[in-house]
Amino acid sequence: MSTRILELRQNVLNKNDQLARELRTRFQRAGVFVANLVSSPGTGKTAMLERTLAELVRRGRPVAALVGDLETDNDARRLAASGAPVRQINTHGRCHLEAEMIGAHLEGFDLEGLEMLFIENVGNLVCPASYDLGEELRLVLLSVTEGEDKPLKYPNIFNSADAAIVTKMDLAAACEFDLETARTNIQAVRPGLPVIPLSARTGEGFLGCCPPGASREFFPIDLEVGPSHAEQIRLDTPHCSARFDRRNVIDRGSDGEGMSVQGWVEFVKVGIPGPVHDTVPVMGETPG
Repeated sequence: MSTRILELRQNVLNKNDQLARELRTRFQRAGVFVANLVSSPGTGKTAMLERTLAELVRRGRPVAALVGDLETDNDARRLAASGAPVRQINTHGRCHLEAEMIGAHLEGFDLEGLEMLFIENVGNLVCPASYDLGEELRLVLLSVTEGEDKPLKYPNIFNSADAAIVTKMDLAAACEFDLETARTNIQAVRPGLPVIPLSARTGEGFLGCCPPGASREFFPIDLEVGPSHAEQIRLDTPHCSARFDRRNVIDRGSDGEGMSVQGWVEFVKVGIPGPVHDTVPVMGETPG
């Protein structure tokens, strides 16, 4: 009996993977960036997405969202208040979203007219780790109310993610939450995974929360840049795609071989709420 169950599970995952590959190709051809938000129930996915969508809509960015829950359309109605198109997916008992569900709920969406599509997965730290939805970015959320050891207890979901977001930072002190311990545990499970602390209540860490005097469109970054006279440099990492504009440089120094620059970058693809944490060499440059 156990062998039969294993075979059925493998067939289900193989079918999902095939559909996810087809979705990914479809998204890429349409030029829409897709992010999948995964977490346990009550971590704050909806609150984070609510604030993110409202800010992006305010800026005129074409975004949309799909929301997964076992029942009700409560979260979809909350998110729709942002002005972005939102669709509810009710799984009726299933503890995760699947690629087939995503494909079925895309009908009528103008994907070519979208810049970003957010998928809010069902609250679960187990099953969603195994189901590819065709996304380009998977964000795993950890709330300060859950404790610092959640990554150690549920390593698969953190291993499958592209970035970890620590939510409800406004409650960190009351919960005696140690951010550095959480970072250490996350790195123990997935070395190099970016960790972004934020609060949907206060706006800490969100898109648009910059130091006084900085453009709301730009975020701090520190890079080593090779010899180039290009005015703009495109930065590509596994976690973000951004354009660095030298006109916004705060400080620069040259050693004859290259430039050490500090300045601001503008997100042009990824709507990760917060500063870019990748301090890596530029991998591609826009010709000057």
